[in-house]
Amino acid sequence: MKILAPFAPHLAEELWHALGHTTTIHREPWPTFDPKKIVAETFELVVQVNGKLRDRITVSRNITEDEATKLALASEKVASSLKDKKPTKIIYVKGRLVSISF
Repeated sequence: MKILAPFAPHLAEELWHALGHTTTIHREPWPTFDPKKIVAETFELVVQVNGKLRDRITVSRNITEDEATKLALASEKVASSLKDKKPTKIIYVKGRLVSISF
């Protein structure tokens, strides 16, 4: 209702009173932003092999570097790109990606 009020003030006021409020909606405080409510519990981990996107894996935001690397190397798409070659360099960017080079 508070967000509707600037665009349709008369309608918002009528609906506000229909909900049982006795004061005017235009005197109510504007909704506030709570940064704790927008934090996602998971994210999409991007896996690259030699700079090319090979897979996206949904993981917990608290994943460690070792866990992320193991998941990336266990992926079928990554395994088919590696073709029995051993990775020479693995870069992990927290909350973003795992980059594998061979």
